[in-house]
Amino acid sequence: MQYTNLGRSGLSVSRLILGTMNFGPQASEAESHAIMDRAHAHGINFFDTANVYGMEPGDGVTEEIIGRWFATGGGRRDKTVLATKAYLPTGEWPNQRYLSALNIRRACEASLERLRTDHIDLFQMHHIDRTTPWEEIWEAFQVLHQQGKVLYFGSSNFAGWHLAQAQEAARARHFLGLVSEQSRYNLMTRWAELEVLPAARAYGIGVIPWGPLNGGVLAGALRKHRQGGASRSTTGRAAATLAEHRESIEAYEKLCADLGEDPAHVGLAWLLAQDGVTGPITGPRTAEQLDASLRALSITLDDRTLAELDRIFPPPGPNGAKPAPEAYAW
Repeated sequence: MQYTNLGRSGLSVSRLILGTMNFGPQASEAESHAIMDRAHAHGINFFDTANVYGMEPGDGVTEEIIGRWFATGGGRRDKTVLATKAYLPTGEWPNQRYLSALNIRRACEASLERLRTDHIDLFQMHHIDRTTPWEEIWEAFQVLHQQGKVLYFGSSNFAGWHLAQAQEAARARHFLGLVSEQSRYNLMTRWAELEVLPAARAYGIGVIPWGPLNGGVLAGALRKHRQGGASRSTTGRAAATLAEHRESIEAYEKLCADLGEDPAHVGLAWLLAQDGVTGPITGPRTAEQLDASLRALSITLDDRTLAELDRIFPPPGPNGAKPAPEAYAW
């Protein structure tokens, strides 16, 4: 396994991150426990979850599944860098959502109970809260930090200027601030390159891409369809994306075939090659899918291949692979 520091912190995390959204809805508790055991066997120490995962539908709340796995012992909790999130509604009452000091405290306490642990390593804001002032958010976070209940803080789905706002507010309080930003980022969704990635690099915030294979579209969807295999990319939003970008996806799968690599592994390897990316979140439904994803760590994409990927899936803006404002201005 390859490791890196999470942003500018001293925290060492694996470059592949185990996403747990499927624990409950897609993977049974026994399967989920087996996936986590396999992750540790491979040296993956960074697990990502959220306080709303597995609630509807599912066999159980995802955090509870993880908590019962920790409770089986074997040093499982000590070996894991545990990340969870708060923001989305967990009930029908007004203060059971968003990032008020009240909900931050309640959400943290509830996650600690479900996860059967005394602390969260990385507590993430699941989305930007446009109604709660940063002074309130950072004060609530500092209390949790002082109590030893949370060690580090991160964000998710923030714009670049949100990262700047958050960091400057934390700096004014002499607080470390954000060490990570979880952003939608993949070969087909590259908007983060305009301002999120440059802002994150400037502030020492590690970027954690979610949706690294764009809902399975970049995982060899056309090949699987031709072979008669089941693929989640043939239904819903992913199916529409596949239909709209079929020519590009065909070119991508041909390039991967020429490389002798699986499209899913190339998609992950491309993210691992991007400056400022800590590592992508993988969301396996089986231990075998997790095993396969490790191939991405061994793939080195040369300049010619990277240029061809840019041709197939162009960076945002009319001026090519440049950050804002050069991406769309002189």
